[in-house]
Amino acid sequence: MVSDSTIFSKDDKFLRIVWCDNANIIRSKALRVNSNTNSEFIIGISRAQQAIPVTHDGVVPDSPLDPIGEVYLKADTSTITRLPYSPGHLRAMGDMFYNGSPWEYCPRGFLKSMVEIVGNMGLEIKASFENEFYLLNENEFLESRDKTPFASTLSMDLNHEIIMDIVDSIEAQGMVVEQYYPESGQGQHELTISYADALMAADNQVAFRETVRAVALKHGILSSFLPKIFPEQPGSGCHIHMSLWREGENITHDKNGLWELSKEARHFMAGVLNHLPALMAITTPTSNSYRRIQPHSWTGKYRCWGLDNREASIRVIREPEGEIKHFELKTSDATANPYLALGAMIKAGIDGLEKKLKLPEPVQLDPANLEDSERSELGIDDLPSNPGQAVEKLENNEVLINAIGKALSMTYIAVKKEEWKIHKEMSMAQEVELLIDKY
Repeated sequence: MVSDSTIFSKDDKFLRIVWCDNANIIRSKALRVNSNTNSEFIIGISRAQQAIPVTHDGVVPDSPLDPIGEVYLKADTSTITRLPYSPGHLRAMGDMFYNGSPWEYCPRGFLKSMVEIVGNMGLEIKASFENEFYLLNENEFLESRDKTPFASTLSMDLNHEIIMDIVDSIEAQGMVVEQYYPESGQGQHELTISYADALMAADNQVAFRETVRAVALKHGILSSFLPKIFPEQPGSGCHIHMSLWREGENITHDKNGLWELSKEARHFMAGVLNHLPALMAITTPTSNSYRRIQPHSWTGKYRCWGLDNREASIRVIREPEGEIKHFELKTSDATANPYLALGAMIKAGIDGLEKKLKLPEPVQLDPANLEDSERSELGIDDLPSNPGQAVEKLENNEVLINAIGKALSMTYIAVKKEEWKIHKEMSMAQEVELLIDKY
């Protein structure tokens, strides 16, 4: 981070003020800066910008937004960071304002409101996004950089220069890299970033995606977080890890609690599980997301939770010493707007806390190995199989809709319906061609 956000060096030329729209496209406008710049760093965008789908630059039908009127992006100066991969440019996360007040269509503002609500309950949420991505040769064909298997040291050596450049660029921006390994897909990798407070975790996700893609381009390589690029290769998820804290202490674990989870963690997870079909309209929002979510693929095809069960949609993770520090949602990927995804998950958890929802029994097997009747008997539900089904669940979920707000939810749903209308007529190859450079 830049220590004094009002003073720039002679080498600093532009400040990118970044926002993430309802299609989860990371966008920015840049202000020219110099060593004498001293302002609040505000730049205008069209109101209609939040009603544009991933498929084309045009306002979707049924959105209350139109091109008339200006919204202002105000840089959060605490997030100003020099971009090691783009000399002369800095980046700040932007908050949306309209007529001098926070704009109700702002996804970052929604997450802030959920953090405030859970804070008023005496709790803090810490989170991180666990990204998988592919490195591809940049040519007319999508081609993996290597053909190596999971955790191959050969892959580490083949991709050493670019991975180390990515790591250095991430850490130069104040994020902490915890793990790296080649994933199961050919040319697929995973870098794990340390947890942070919920708002910073979402900011980090935006910065992470930007950094990986930009550094890859410097090396003449295409990187992509798209959930399913190759039909016969594993998809790329973006698991959302979350933990509950009170007064600086992680309260997710309770050695005397049921399943060694605290009552707060059990209620919170029950809320997430209860609202999961609707949450998937936000955490897995594209048609491509559902090509990844299949049985026997460690993607959480069925609604259930388990202790260290990678086939459950919610996995509770035991540390080597046996303590439970966090859980992860597996039905999520990097086509999700991180502010909406985290905010909606937090609201689902809050609902579980307020209603003291009961967490069902853990599932300690692969649900796909059971017959439909057996899953039904155990209360294991199938989850939506396309974004149309998930959006319908969201539309009918009063808890989430009321939390997101009428304006933002109406526009978000309109964007997703338009995308699904177009995507459902596409083959996978057409879908990948459209989306590969968006995510």
